Amino acid sequence: MMLLQAEDSQLVLVDYQARLMPAMSEGPLVLANAVRLAQAAKLLQVPVFGTEQNPSKLGENAAPIKALCQRTLAKMHFSAVDEGLTEWLRPAPKPPAGNARSLPKHLQKASPATASRSSIVIGGCEAHVCLLQTALQLIEDEFDVWVVTDACSSRTERNRDAAFDRLAGAGAELVTTEMVLFEWLRTAENAQFKPVQALIK
Repeated sequence: MMLLQAEDSQLVLVDYQARLMPAMSEGPLVLANAVRLAQAAKLLQVPVFGTEQNPSKLGENAAPIKALCQRTLAKMHFSAVDEGLTEWLRPAPKPPAGNARSLPKHLQKASPATASRSSIVIGGCEAHVCLLQTALQLIEDEFDVWVVTDACSSRTERNRDAAFDRLAGAGAELVTTEMVLFEWLRTAENAQFKPVQALIK
């Protein structure tokens, strides 16, 4: 893991729920960074997935997050991996169409997973519960995990910072929103440079 690449990335936004956010430390800033990440991901064709913890009790994700996610996973487990997130990020290979005998040899095997995007950029709440458990299990599932620290929060800074320490120790890369955006862009000549830069200004 050196620099992030947009074509190898997927963005996961964990539990930015309307009823949860007011209790989060620096909630508005964290939410704004999550929205920036999702807007940049759309511009750069990075898939975006959301999760919601017990949405019947905690409500849906904030509207701008919900609108920018391709799919949103409702969950009761704190880790989204326990509810099938890995299958979204690494879809099972599709079996070849047609009669196997009529296909040339190299087409008879199931094709490799369509999404071989192994870098998971993740932000969310609460950092020390749902985000932490999801990120640790993604690392266990052999994804490269990049935790966007300024798009994560907990009710207390101590809990948030303890999560970052543990994630770093487990091998996650700790990054900021701007680090992600500029690594995805890689050059000022990128066609999306101006629109992405505008998200930061």
